Amino acid sequence: MTSATRLPLHEQAFSLEHDRFIDLLTQTENLLIIQDLDGVCMGLVKDPLTRQIDPAYVTATQAFDGHFYVLTNGEHIGERGVNKIIERAFGDAQAVPEQGHYLPGLAAGGVQWQTRHGKLSHPGVSEAELAFLAQVPERIRQSLREFARTQALDLDAAMLESCIQSSALENVASPTANLNTFHGALAADQDTYQTLQRVMQSLMETLLAEAAEQGLADSFFVHYAPNHGRDESGQEIIWLSQGDESGTTDFQFMLRGGIKEAGVLALLNHYYAQRTGSYPLGESFSARVAPHDHDALVQLVQDRFDPAAMPLLVGVGDTVTSKVIEVDGQPVAKRGGSDRNFLYLIQDIGRRLKIGNVVTYVDSSGGELKNRRALTIEQRQGQPVVVAGPGDPADTADPLTLNVVFPGGYQQYCAAFQTAAAQRRAA
Repeated sequence: MTSATRLPLHEQAFSLEHDRFIDLLTQTENLLIIQDLDGVCMGLVKDPLTRQIDPAYVTATQAFDGHFYVLTNGEHIGERGVNKIIERAFGDAQAVPEQGHYLPGLAAGGVQWQTRHGKLSHPGVSEAELAFLAQVPERIRQSLREFARTQALDLDAAMLESCIQSSALENVASPTANLNTFHGALAADQDTYQTLQRVMQSLMETLLAEAAEQGLADSFFVHYAPNHGRDESGQEIIWLSQGDESGTTDFQFMLRGGIKEAGVLALLNHYYAQRTGSYPLGESFSARVAPHDHDALVQLVQDRFDPAAMPLLVGVGDTVTSKVIEVDGQPVAKRGGSDRNFLYLIQDIGRRLKIGNVVTYVDSSGGELKNRRALTIEQRQGQPVVVAGPGDPADTADPLTLNVVFPGGYQQYCAAFQTAAAQRRAA
């Protein structure tokens, strides 16, 4: 097939045409890149404190200044925040904000905003909510110590304390229990690890109940990563460990409204203000006041955003799951993943407004975490072809289309991104 007859990227599935992806980023003036972080521009690791990022990639993002924003469930600040990773990468914590090396955009699912120079805020968040969140990490540590005592874990004191400290993430807006280290330490003891998953789930439910007693019933929710989608009530479904797969490793106690799809609208609102001087949703709009329903979000974009100024959106993520299970003798697909909904929203905004938005998937299955399925690649006529995505092969009706994929993981994606940045600067 010649370049003239090839389908545009937004009409393809599992495309490996990275040259055309680079051209898209290079040549599109009215462009908005919305990108996840872990697994996309740095490797997935068991201990978040060991994450590393390439300074060359960080510098490349500046070529897209005003056109590139991150959207992550992690945080910008704190000991485990992305800012610390960037400061270590450059070796000069003072120079990073001065030179604009922080990654701009939304963290904590959409409720923590940061500029490239490190100006930070929590739009729509109250002091009472932040105070409640501040005591969650210690509650996680207490629960882990009680779990270790009742289960009589075969871990020496130093190893146990290391697991506990690396598992309680003291995020300001999204304190998290990250069980990656425990999963490794417990090795093949799947029953004990599943018990730990249920203990963390129970703690999260207890915290929600306590928040309600303090008048904060509508303030928080729990995000399980990865997960098996949502149940009928809208609650995320925990993924219990099976076989070699760790299942849900992150139990994030988050501010309600801190969901990535709502963050897409907050970023789009900000982008329009940059280009047109006005906010389609108002200057005070934040992810906390956005609708949670997919169709309502798409409709809000159609109703309030001038289509003449609408950018081409490129969404980039690495966590998309699905699993087909049998319910009453019938196959039912459970779809989840922390990037699924924001990528799906970008896809549908493009389809509704007839814009060629591109959904980009980075295969992070090669990292330290064994909780995601790799892309399936076959050789056809001497060329690699992706024949199956990260979800269950039996899920043939998944509405999300992954237009461009990077089987080589974050290294391959970052290389393409940096090439596009160099070409955009030279244009």
